[in-house]
Formats: sequence, structure tokens, C-alpha cells
Amino acid sequence: MAENIVEISNLTKQYGREKALDNVSLSIRKGSIVGLIGPNGAGKTTLMKIMGGLAFPTFGELKMYGATDTKGLNEARSRMSFMIETPYEKDNMTARENLEKQRLQKGIPDKGRVEEVLDIVNLKYTGKKVVKKFSLGMRQRLGIANALLSKPEFMVLDEPINGLDPEGIVEIRELFKKLNKEEDITIVISSHILSELSLLCTDYIFINHGEIKGVFTSDELKAACSEYYSINTDNNEKAGSILVNECGIDNVEVMEDGTLRIYEGLDNIRYISKTLYDNGVIPTGLTLNEVNLEEYYMRLVQAE
Repeated sequence: MAENIVEISNLTKQYGREKALDNVSLSIRKGSIVGLIGPNGAGKTTLMKIMGGLAFPTFGELKMYGATDTKGLNEARSRMSFMIETPYEKDNMTARENLEKQRLQKGIPDKGRVEEVLDIVNLKYTGKKVVKKFSLGMRQRLGIANALLSKPEFMVLDEPINGLDPEGIVEIRELFKKLNKEEDITIVISSHILSELSLLCTDYIFINHGEIKGVFTSDELKAACSEYYSINTDNNEKAGSILVNECGIDNVEVMEDGTLRIYEGLDNIRYISKTLYDNGVIPTGLTLNEVNLEEYYMRLVQAE
């Protein structure tokens, strides 16, 4: 069984009477890429700040690399790196100059590390170009390079692909996969781009109103994101009644555009189609689909 890098138990973070995190319990296993998913104000950034030592829990326990005391947590954080909110950078300096300054401030003795991380994030040939002339994608890659300077075993990244164009998103995705596979770095990513997380993550944590709403591996989430048939006919209102009364389907969902969805009886679609036709309703579309990550997330939020 994989080692857990982070274990959080019954953790609450309170600001006055407001609870940013409410009795949160979760674990992050070594070697995973974790998607932290939730709306604005859900508690994602607070959770990441507590892991990074930028905020402290009101109640509950944080354990990292087996440590729970202040000294042990600080030692654990030396094995980690964080990019929370805006990455640090000087606009009037080059990427190389920015990273060299950070290397010295962090006390990293390896002078060659700057060139290594520039190569990893594909910024090696930016030359004398200063950061204020960088694209958003280049700035994001510079922030990731800064996070890589200390050769971390664990990275926590807040919205690292926010605002990127499709090409930039793909580039960053492949970079994270490379870091995870080749450098054995465990990664936590907060992002609103759920379709991208579904292509990248091995684990998912859903959070809303400071509470954990679900923790899944990719296989568990796939099982939870059930298949369904999307049905259109020449009379969807009548079809819905037939599906319930004649076919014995309890769960018929009517979408905004009038399309019907059924989540049961999927192996009997021929029978369902024939029953509709025999009752005077002509099917015009029968499509097998799967609930994607965005839909599943919306269901969790709307269930609130």
C-alpha cells in the first residue's frame, strides 16, 4: 500500500465565526496527482496554505511525512514546494536572473540547478527577455521552475493552468506528467478546468463550504460517474410516462432541452426502444454516454 505523505484528521480552520474548513479529514498518497476541486470560497486555498505553513488549523491534526509537531512539520515542508496564488517574480529581470535570485535566497548550493529547471519547463532559450514581456504561459512555467528549484518530493499548486490557451494547457499537463513519472514528485493541483484534471489526475478531492464532499481514485470516480442513455423521441413527454409505467424505469431525468436520460435498464435498450414504438412514440435518438467530471462535480454542488 502506498505511503501517505499527508494525513489530515478532523481539521477545522475558523476566522471569527466563519469556518473556512469544517472537520476535514483526508490523505494524500505518495506518487499521486491529486485534483482539488471546489467552487470559489470552498476552502481549497485555505487547505493548501495550511499544508504550506502559511495558515494554521484552529482544531484538528495535520501530519506530513509522519510528523505532527512544529519542528517535524517544518522539516517535512523542506521536502515540499508551493505555488499558491501569484507566483513570485521580478518583471524587470530575466527568467534566469529570477531563478538565480531565488536559488540564493533559498540557500540552494547547486549553481547548475537553475539551468536544469529552465530546461525542464522549456524556458532555457528565453535569453535576455525580461519577465514583463513573457506570455501568461511562460510566467506560469517560471513559477513552476521556481517551485522545482529545491528538488521537491511534493508540490502544491494553486490554479497553475488558469488563463492559459489550449496549447499552453497541454504543455503544462505534459510537464506535470513528466515530473510525476520521471522525478517521482507527488502533486496537488487546484483548478477550475475540470476537463483538464480528468486527463491528468490519479486522485480527486471534492470540497464545498469547507467540507470534504468526496475523495476518489480515478477508478473509483469512473465507477461513480455512471453511464446513461440519452433519449429523444417525437413526443418526449409521453415517452417519459412510458419509460416509467411500461418499462419499469424509476429514474427518468428530463434535461433543460427536453432530452430524457435513463440510468438503468441500459442492457435492455432494444426492449425500451420497441416499447416506445409499440406505444406510438418514435425514437429519434438513442445515445450511450457517461457522466463526466464536470457533471459529477455539479451534482455534488447542487446536492447542497
